[in-house]
Amino acid sequence: MRQAREPAHAFGECREGSNRLFTEGKILAVIGGQGEEIMNHTGKNNSLILVRPTIQMKEQALDYREEHFKCGEMVINGSELLDKTEDYEEWLDAVSRNANPESVNENWVVTDTFFAVRRNDNRIIGIIDLRHTLNDFLKNFGNCGYSVRPSERKKGYATEMLRQLLEAASEAGMSELHISVERTNLPSVKVIKNNGGVYERSFTYENEPADIYKIIV
Repeated sequence: MRQAREPAHAFGECREGSNRLFTEGKILAVIGGQGEEIMNHTGKNNSLILVRPTIQMKEQALDYREEHFKCGEMVINGSELLDKTEDYEEWLDAVSRNANPESVNENWVVTDTFFAVRRNDNRIIGIIDLRHTLNDFLKNFGNCGYSVRPSERKKGYATEMLRQLLEAASEAGMSELHISVERTNLPSVKVIKNNGGVYERSFTYENEPADIYKIIV
């Protein structure tokens, strides 16, 4: 599901306090809480942290994007057009401006964009965004979208990403989130419900049924 300017909804995905900076292979920037510890089958700590994109993350961000492309996924939900912008610096400038009420694009809404980074190896696991408000264009696409890289799915990461995003939403003064999802996208429906999502309404997009869920922050 795609528009001229991607609304980065939850469609098609998850099939399957303070800011610092991320630089030189180390996580130096954090937003929200400490992150739930997720254990994989090897018993390793795979906890995540949400971080804002920086120029130092360029190489890893492009590698993350390329993995989606190699798997035939040309749309990366929640990426605020990372999948459509060839120039990382241009994309970084756009998402940075759109995160600021004083510089947000007049045709868009204030939007925070985060990479989900795994603590134990600093790998970008996914991407997620948070739209603070919804205009008429976005009313069927909701407040956030998210994607997890193909090689890291079915490990509980999407659920944790959304959980941490709810913390960021609370810190931003938001009281609820509306998230849209294709009805057939059962893994993403599960992610939303695991975070307290309650069915709100339905709509049709390109002759396919889709639902809106509400999460109280």
